[in-house]
Amino acid sequence: MRLKQRIPFLRWSVWRMATGSRNITVTGQIGDGREAAAVEYVLKHARAGDIDDVLATIDRFAYEKSMLINVGDEKGALLDAAVRRADPKLALELGTYCGYGALRIARAAPVAKVYSVELAEANAVNAREIWAHAGVADRVTCVVGTIGDSGHTLDVLAREHGFTAGALDFLFLDHDKDAYLVDLQSILDRGWLHPGSIVVADNVKVPGAPKYREYMRQQQGKKWSTTEHKAHVEYQSLISDLVLESEYLG
Repeated sequence: MRLKQRIPFLRWSVWRMATGSRNITVTGQIGDGREAAAVEYVLKHARAGDIDDVLATIDRFAYEKSMLINVGDEKGALLDAAVRRADPKLALELGTYCGYGALRIARAAPVAKVYSVELAEANAVNAREIWAHAGVADRVTCVVGTIGDSGHTLDVLAREHGFTAGALDFLFLDHDKDAYLVDLQSILDRGWLHPGSIVVADNVKVPGAPKYREYMRQQQGKKWSTTEHKAHVEYQSLISDLVLESEYLG
């Protein structure tokens, strides 16, 4: 890994990302066009129908062109392992962005139906293009909305996509960090999880989800069994991060 890849502050795209960070919770994008550029790069350089090559091409774009805020390759390996442990038939991601996380879930669970909830229509469009290029559009679906919209998106998942009591095997949290705990609680209130369901949460240290982490600590051995995985913020090796993997005990 080159020095600029390892140390994020040497990369101009990181500084652009920092100045555009206020856009993320509103628009879902950095604001400099990097997400659309990533899609164009994938369509040009990745082999159609090859999930591995599509994921590798996104990683290459994030290292060599512009930093992206998806889970990335290092933490993605943790996500892959958790998905394989869950062996899901039904998986849900909160926070689609460019479609990278859902694509990793689909690769690790080739028989699963994967749903991803995304607040920004522009991100949904980008992700669908990437999924189609990777050949998984038939089993990966983006639902535009948020879990915190007074139950509307939850109702859509239940009414149109088969989310019922005990049906959800795997949940990946990679959206608004302040919403991790409240959105998990909304899903618990629906009864969709079952004993043995696995929840993975990214960026628990940076930007940080302290309320979620404290909840999992308080519920350790009660409702949840949680492992904290040490890693780094995506696409660099200087800033440390945490990924929480939690098994629901019921």
